[in-house]
Amino acid sequence: MMAADVLQRYRSIFAEIGEDIAVRRYAGTGANRVIVQEAIARGRVERLGAEDIVGDIKLTDRKVILINDPNAAVPAGKVALSVLLPLLTTDKLFFRDREFAILDPDDDARRYAGVLIALELTVRG
Repeated sequence: MMAADVLQRYRSIFAEIGEDIAVRRYAGTGANRVIVQEAIARGRVERLGAEDIVGDIKLTDRKVILINDPNAAVPAGKVALSVLLPLLTTDKLFFRDREFAILDPDDDARRYAGVLIALELTVRG
């Protein structure tokens, strides 16, 4: 199996069970902060398992898997997810009418043959 096959598998699965998730990069702080770049990526939100609840991780935290799809359509006024890579803990996710802080932006867990297929993020919000 090639990386392209794995990416296609993610596309198919997330087309059915995924949702669009915004990744936001801000400038400034507090009330004066503004979104300077925003990407929309297909993703999947999951609960963390009991084995994941260690250290500072809380039961209400979530795992989000975002597809790094180089062929995904980029809406007007947005950027491709790849432009924001690597994601930072100062970036935010927005889905289900709420904003979430990124606690752990892992870009190693879902690589295939060295190709970044998806990001696995631990989020809180």
